Amino acid sequence: MTMRIVSLLPGTTEIVCALGLGDHLVAVTHECDYPPEVRGLPVVTRSMLEQEESSSAEIDAVIRARARNDLSIYQLDMALIEALQPDVILTQALCDVCAVPLRQVEAAVANGPAQVLSFEPTSLAGIFGSIKAIGRALGVPERADALVDELAARVERVRARAAQATYRPRVACLEWLDPVFGPGHWTPELVSIAGGQPVLGVAGERSQRVSWTDVIACAPEVIIAMPCGFTLERAVAEATALLPQRAGWYALPAVRAGNVFAVDGNAYFSRPGPRVVDSLELLAELIHPDLFAGWGPQQAAIVLR
Repeated sequence: MTMRIVSLLPGTTEIVCALGLGDHLVAVTHECDYPPEVRGLPVVTRSMLEQEESSSAEIDAVIRARARNDLSIYQLDMALIEALQPDVILTQALCDVCAVPLRQVEAAVANGPAQVLSFEPTSLAGIFGSIKAIGRALGVPERADALVDELAARVERVRARAAQATYRPRVACLEWLDPVFGPGHWTPELVSIAGGQPVLGVAGERSQRVSWTDVIACAPEVIIAMPCGFTLERAVAEATALLPQRAGWYALPAVRAGNVFAVDGNAYFSRPGPRVVDSLELLAELIHPDLFAGWGPQQAAIVLR
C-alpha cells in the first residue's frame, strides 16, 4: 500500500525525502523548496504576507496585528487536501509564524481519515527525536535510526574539533533585524557546540526581541544575521541596509574585526530537519575558520563589510 503524505513544514518535507519517501509526498507548502524535486508537487498553503515587497519592520507589524486578532498568516487549501485524501499530514505546533497553526490543520481534516502528526522540537535532540518519530510513523524506523546516527556523528565531530579552540568568542545570532530578535530554540545550542559563547538568547527558549542596547552591552565578537525565512540574498540586503545605521555599530568588536556575516536562514537555521547539522558546520566555520575551513555548505554565507 502506498502511503499518501502531506507535509506542512519545509523541515518535515526534508525529513521525508531524507528517509527515501519523497515519492509518497502528494502535497507540500509554498515554502517547501528542498530537495529540488518537491517544487513540482501540489501546494496546499499560501502566505497572507507580501514579503518580497515589505520591509522587516512592516512584516513584523503585520504578524503582530494578525496575532492580536488571532488570525493566521497562512491560508490552507482545505478543498485540495480533501481531494488528495492523504493518509498522514505532518505539521508542527511550535510557531504559528513558521507554518500553518495546528488548530487549522485539525479543523481541515476533522471529518477525514488522515492522521495528523505534530512536532515541536526546540533542541538538537528534539529534531533528532522528530526524525525518529516520523520514521516510525511512516514505517521506516531503521532508516530513521541510521539517519540520526549519521547526523549525530557529524555533530560529535564538530564538538570534538571545537574543543581544540583556545578561545570561545561571543557570538550574536540575529534572527530578525527590525526589530532585533536574538536566537532561540536550537541556535544557541549550535553556537556552543561550534565553539562560541551564545549571547542574546537561551537554548531551548523562544527567540525574543532584544534592544539595541542589549546588543551593544554584550559586545559580540562574531555577528551572524540569519533573518528567519529569508534567503541569503535577502539577508544580505536587509543587514547592509539596517545594521550600519544603528548607533555604536562600528565600535562593536565583531565589526572592527570583520566578523559580521549574513547566512541563508531560510535553507538552514530556520528549519528543524537534517540540514540543521549543515547549519552547525557552517557556524563552526564562521566562528573558528582556522579549525573548520571548508566544513560548511558552500555559498551559504557572505562576509558583510
